[in-house]
Amino acid sequence: MSDVLQQLATTLAQRRHAAPEESYVASLHHKGLNKILEKVGEEATEVIIAAKDAAAGGDRNAVVGEVADLWFHSMVMLSHLEIDVEDVMQCLSDRSGISGLEEKASRSN
Repeated sequence: MSDVLQQLATTLAQRRHAAPEESYVASLHHKGLNKILEKVGEEATEVIIAAKDAAAGGDRNAVVGEVADLWFHSMVMLSHLEIDVEDVMQCLSDRSGISGLEEKASRSN
């Protein structure tokens, strides 16, 4: 896993049980999974809007920032569910070199 993602995963794990008044991550965990999922959905929508804007000549850096927000909140969700980010990285690694159509067909078997 990239050093940045590993460092973020470690920070998220440390902040999960912090006081909600002292940590944004802790406040999300305190509010529960539904709030975290709401944030993931919100960020996904913002990625879509930023991408459409960028395709029309808008700010491409906005897409990068919104994807970073989406990844961050997705990692908070994984942390809340006690799913190791390394598991996602391994899944991506396992799929590397396999046709997307082939990989998708293998899931239905």
